[in-house]
Amino acid sequence: MESFTIKDLENLSGIKAHTIRIWEQRYQFIKPCRTCTNIRTYSIDELKKILNIALLNKYGYKISHIDKMNEESIKETILSLTQSEALHERVINELIENTVDLDLDVLETIVNKCISKRGVEAAFIQIIFPFLERVALLWRANNINPAQQQLVTNIIRRKLIAGIENVTSLKKTDTSVLLFLPANEHRELGLLFANYLLKRKGITTIYLGANISFDDMEYVVNCKKPTYLYSHLTCFYTGFCFDKFIKNISHRFSDKTFIISGTITQSYKKKLPPHISLKKSFTEVAAFVAEL
Repeated sequence: MESFTIKDLENLSGIKAHTIRIWEQRYQFIKPCRTCTNIRTYSIDELKKILNIALLNKYGYKISHIDKMNEESIKETILSLTQSEALHERVINELIENTVDLDLDVLETIVNKCISKRGVEAAFIQIIFPFLERVALLWRANNINPAQQQLVTNIIRRKLIAGIENVTSLKKTDTSVLLFLPANEHRELGLLFANYLLKRKGITTIYLGANISFDDMEYVVNCKKPTYLYSHLTCFYTGFCFDKFIKNISHRFSDKTFIISGTITQSYKKKLPPHISLKKSFTEVAAFVAEL
């Protein structure tokens, strides 16, 4: 897409729409177009400007000062930021910019550098998953083409699979974990990441993958008898009911400890059966794996 709404800018930059409107009135660095119904629209270049300006503003630079800086000065100042969180956000912004530009070679180079510098676990927790969450906001608002999201996802999926294939562990445990996504759930990156963490710990994984029926999963559980069952749910598709999912697994697998992570768990407040546990972030998932 070639234009973005003020809500897109708010979601991607963290700057409230009200603040962006004030900046437009007082400063010169952003000038939105307007539709025939007077709705603001922003170009790709303006999105990039807001991402950079929001980053500098968050880490101590006044807007009045930023307004006097040219584009090159802004880039140089961003590169001079040393706070770890600022470094993370800078890389996330670069990934977003290359996604909307569909510059996949540069995007893949950035991902490779992240993994090489930080390792798979830190790169995904600090950079890649926060980036993908923002891309998902654009996709759900129809401001990037589904093909753009799929191309980016495939690059990152390849990196995870390579990490899994190359993982080494100094010890093996007797613990085993069956990993799956339920029927109609196809977003596999979170599950692959959990698989990486488990294999690195020396835990045996039984990776069923995406779009698995309960009947098929039950067959494998009975054959392989895993210690834990694990699923990672994003589940934005119509018709999925998390309560029904919980009821199903509680009934079918009452003798197994079941771990669930993913976006859908973050707002769930109801009481769970004792053998079902929610992990509401990948930091919590990593901590759970570390304790196994």
